[in-house]
Amino acid sequence: MRRFRFTAFVTSLLLAAALALTGAVAAQASQLAATGGYVALGDSYSSGVGAGSYIGSSGSCDRSTKAYPYLWAAAHSPSTFDFTACSGARTSDVLASQLTPLTSSTALVSVSVGGNDAGFSDVMTTCVLQSDSACLSRIATAKAYVDSTLPGNLDTVYSAIRAKAPAAHVVVLGYPRFYQLGTVCVGLSAAKRSAINGAADYLDSAIAKRAADHGFTFGDVRTGFTGHELCSGSSWLHSLNLLDIGESYHPTATGHSGGYLPVFTSVA
Repeated sequence: MRRFRFTAFVTSLLLAAALALTGAVAAQASQLAATGGYVALGDSYSSGVGAGSYIGSSGSCDRSTKAYPYLWAAAHSPSTFDFTACSGARTSDVLASQLTPLTSSTALVSVSVGGNDAGFSDVMTTCVLQSDSACLSRIATAKAYVDSTLPGNLDTVYSAIRAKAPAAHVVVLGYPRFYQLGTVCVGLSAAKRSAINGAADYLDSAIAKRAADHGFTFGDVRTGFTGHELCSGSSWLHSLNLLDIGESYHPTATGHSGGYLPVFTSVA
């Protein structure tokens, strides 16, 4: 009986601590919403390509009301919300056309960028249409770019963000793995699928390293998408879509609400 009571007492303490922590996180989010603005930068994985419900005024940038930045802003009501992420953006595009809303009063910034610099679209085109060897060769070229050039490009973007928004908490979002392995999957060979996943990991590792070196927080979405990759039977990613090729290999609306949003919310 004493052991039971002691266990129940400890359980109660742990539950109270968890509730207090949850309250602290909610209070922090409320404070952020009240004291500063939120700016969402980046490429199609932030603009919401593949999620539908695109904002008409965003044009070819395809910003979606179902993308994780829009969902977070709707839930937390920051004092200002500027959504400049754009489909197809590279690091140079972020620098050239997305940073204007950043100010000394910006409290929160999110950004996903680097995939287009590394040639993600061409990698997928090559792997879908050509042989295993051609796919692996193109991935090797992308990895070489990630080693040699991408870190400097990311440094330039991250330094520009910090210079324009010196007080902001900056969250850098990564990319998911695309395929569940070890399952029967029509289309790409197992070798291609494994290599594509490996390339995603390689890119995420490089981005996470540069983010950490700038004092930014890296939001790793790979765990959230586990069990929801292509070939899983419960995918949060579009496969090749010949009717809307731009949506191919991008998160669905559920991928944003169930994959990206929880990760961003946990570190914002």
